[in-house]
Amino acid sequence: MAKYVIAIVGPTAIGKTARAIALAKHFSTEIISTDSRQFFKEMHIGTAVPSPQELNQVKHHFIQHLSIFDSYSVGDFERDTLLLLEKLFRSHDVVLLVGGSGLYMDAVLYGLDDFPETDPSLRHGLNAVFNKEGIGALQDRLQELDPDYYAKVDLENPHRLIRALEISISSGRPYSSFLAGKKKERGFTPILIGIDAERNVIYERINRRVDKMMEDGLLEEARELFKHSTLNALNTVGYKELFAYFEGKITLEKAVGEIKKNTRRFAKRQLTWYRKNEHLVWLDHRLSETEFISSVDLLLKERSHA
Repeated sequence: MAKYVIAIVGPTAIGKTARAIALAKHFSTEIISTDSRQFFKEMHIGTAVPSPQELNQVKHHFIQHLSIFDSYSVGDFERDTLLLLEKLFRSHDVVLLVGGSGLYMDAVLYGLDDFPETDPSLRHGLNAVFNKEGIGALQDRLQELDPDYYAKVDLENPHRLIRALEISISSGRPYSSFLAGKKKERGFTPILIGIDAERNVIYERINRRVDKMMEDGLLEEARELFKHSTLNALNTVGYKELFAYFEGKITLEKAVGEIKKNTRRFAKRQLTWYRKNEHLVWLDHRLSETEFISSVDLLLKERSHA
């Protein structure tokens, strides 16, 4: 029997979780999360982890399975997910991938690109630049060396910026030039579904989600984590802005506004990443649950006869 991975993608706050749970019930299958922010058990509210009620409806994998003190790369995730898929396909013909981290999703579906070796001293030097001059210095250098990758990377993630810079500098080629490598052969057929909406709708949903996070205790969660603020896992939207508030750099009102603004920017970069994939089929967020499932059923039928 042919095996299928249905990947549900879309900008943050668009409603991927609810759609994925409905599909998982329809196919009697399980969900693999590709949201790298939801890996860490200490980060719950600020990463919009599915609620206990949602998690109880369908078996989920790779949600809050790590600590912020753990080292875990996209390569580790690719390896672990492929092993899990091999196991799940023994009893399921369809498995769902759901999440907002495009790089992690692509690693599973297509494999990681082969990058040249780099001198470890280069990374140390770039880390020193970050610690001394701040993230803006890394952003400026990347824009100069690789404007294509600059346009779609998470510009607030120093780990990603440093990785791109060390490859670009050591190879003399833009980091993005290594991202078009040959796709790896997989033992399954991927079907990519994107959930889309007008930009103003996406932004309004983001604003409402941030307000709800604050009501649910994001400030207290961030305060608990503030003592570990230098960890890479915590250099993420929703936490770093509140850390700036704790440091007295900005007001709480300003911090919440920055969370909304940076989340909107993140959603824009997500859409840029997804829209480069010509195999992705976009479905309107206003579709009813029945209409959404019927659309996916039709795509699966078409792919099985292709």
